[in-house]
Amino acid sequence: MISAKQLTMFFLLLLLAMPVKVCLPQQADPDLALMEEPVSKETKSKKKEQKILEMNEKFLISLGINLLNVALIILFIYYPNYRKLDYIFTFIIFNLVIFLLTFVLKYVKLSVGAAFGLFAVFSMLRYRTQGLSMKDLTYLFIFISMGVISAIQLEYYELAIIHGIILTSTFVLDGNIIFKRELLKSIQYENIEMIKPGNHEALMGDLRNRTGLNIHRIVIGKINFLKDSAVIKVYYYD
Repeated sequence: MISAKQLTMFFLLLLLAMPVKVCLPQQADPDLALMEEPVSKETKSKKKEQKILEMNEKFLISLGINLLNVALIILFIYYPNYRKLDYIFTFIIFNLVIFLLTFVLKYVKLSVGAAFGLFAVFSMLRYRTQGLSMKDLTYLFIFISMGVISAIQLEYYELAIIHGIILTSTFVLDGNIIFKRELLKSIQYENIEMIKPGNHEALMGDLRNRTGLNIHRIVIGKINFLKDSAVIKVYYYD
């Protein structure tokens, strides 16, 4: 949870970073005001038309490229490796919302300090979900970054190259090509005599026989001498 002190510090930094314009009263020339009025109206109408026209096919193509790469990562890398359907909805919605938010903020005049203030909010917030591992957080960051990059509306070839680099890097690093995919399980082990350092090899063999997993290392966690049991984290290759 975010404490009151953190929120207070954030709003103070945000207020200090925002530019302040000081307007001094000046005597207005009525003739000059009449001459400038039609020009200002025409300029405003052109700006409104320009903003409406900018949400064109480039917006839709950028969104399509973004969602296509998100689908490729989920279908061919994330889901085949981890089989977690719970987080797929989160990944897609985060990516889509960040894409739309970044696109909308292009039309809002924000100072650099205000932009850093928004970034500070996201830094203080922590996506709290039970069982959200570091690997899942990494994938969440990948999808958020893809949404931001796509919303900038780069040239099509630039956007394709950047997404291609992200897609290729994710596949190479997490596709059992360079590194073997290591999985983790926590086991409640009842034979507390086996956790002694001298019985390490025997403990590894016993765990392999009981679980049928290709265990290559273990970490002994909480030990309960009253129940003669211990929590052991086993690491194995899929």
